Amino acid sequence: MLKKRVFWLVALVIGLGAVGWMALPILTNALPSDIRQRLPHEFLALLQTPLPTALPAPEGVDATAATPIQINIPVLPTATAASTLLLANTSAAMVTAVSTNTPTPTLTPTPFPPLPTAFHIQGISNIPQKFNNCGPANLSVTLAFHGYEAAQLDIAASLKPNNDDRNVSPHELVAYVNKQTPLHAAVYSGGSLDLLKRFIAAGFPVIVEKGLLPNEWEGWMGHYLTIYGYDDAAQEFTSMDTYLGPWDGGVHTDSYAEMAEDWSHFNYVFVIVYPAERETAVHTLLGPQLTNPLTMWQQAARTAQSEINAQSDNAFAWFNLGTSLTHLGQLTGESEFYVNAAAAFDQARIIGLPRRMLWYQFEMYEAYLENGRYQDVLTLINATEISEGGRNVEETYLYQGYALLAAGKPTEAAAAFQHALELNPNFTPAQKALDN
Repeated sequence: MLKKRVFWLVALVIGLGAVGWMALPILTNALPSDIRQRLPHEFLALLQTPLPTALPAPEGVDATAATPIQINIPVLPTATAASTLLLANTSAAMVTAVSTNTPTPTLTPTPFPPLPTAFHIQGISNIPQKFNNCGPANLSVTLAFHGYEAAQLDIAASLKPNNDDRNVSPHELVAYVNKQTPLHAAVYSGGSLDLLKRFIAAGFPVIVEKGLLPNEWEGWMGHYLTIYGYDDAAQEFTSMDTYLGPWDGGVHTDSYAEMAEDWSHFNYVFVIVYPAERETAVHTLLGPQLTNPLTMWQQAARTAQSEINAQSDNAFAWFNLGTSLTHLGQLTGESEFYVNAAAAFDQARIIGLPRRMLWYQFEMYEAYLENGRYQDVLTLINATEISEGGRNVEETYLYQGYALLAAGKPTEAAAAFQHALELNPNFTPAQKALDN
């Protein structure tokens, strides 16, 4: 009799343990994201189904046998001298000649005085970020430096009312400054290490968006830094890293090489916040190449092409080339820029892009939409939606709506726009799309 009781007791314990183990993933996933992220990685790895490590490659392309295409970015013509742009099409054997009369102003390089070999801006303090809040936290740091106090959670309430939203884009940070503070802000792409030094030496902290790999388990993600110092002797930049805890003040250093590598993941984008009376100084530091959008994106495209020439399997450089060509298409109205942007994005996908890439940058969607490749957009959105983070990026559903609308599914498109607004009621592009 005793043996039977022991047997049934052991069986009960084993049964309850099995039920508990099966329920553990459900219970863990039910936890708020900011609490779940604090659990040990080893524990989470036992409970979660592994996600794909990269975005899907374009269909119909043999990724193992593909040879990178060549895309040349020539000088855009002046108003009086039209020229031909030779840009590779989606086939490596096909080259499309594109004629454009888009004017490009004559630019005179700005002579800059020699920079000090080291400089660190004083009076800047770090603010440890809350969950998924590096954008608002870095903006709070920079605003405080300029004398305007805005708590990171107040900024987040305006820009990302959904706590699980993994992305605040640079243009959203800029819009917040220009609309809700007495300060001014602007965002640019195609920056350089020397440009960072120029701004720092002139007393302007610079917010950059860059790639971050905390560890292999978490994988690649986007992150903001506020850079406020450099040292040529040490070959490093100093920044406030809101991702770090309060125990070290958030002070972080990156070698020049590390900064160039990580910053390239976001096309060398940077945000400058400044008092209105210093706008002339900011434009002087930028130089005419960056203050003109057409030449800015052309320069960014050339930088990407140069990096591709040096390393043809650099997926980020191909993505940057696609991004820059997409913006040139928007500025010039030339459809061929979109054709070649899509070709560059295809190459990036063939090589392999991080699965979180489309949490932060959306020009790939725009290029594919302009080329009528609606299924590519929907395929990428489906891949992005697999993860909780991707499901909480409102831009995902904006472009899903555009693709569904173009595919002749207005009811489903309206539902996608509505879902984007449910994630972020302040997301005006989705509201406009829904109204239209």
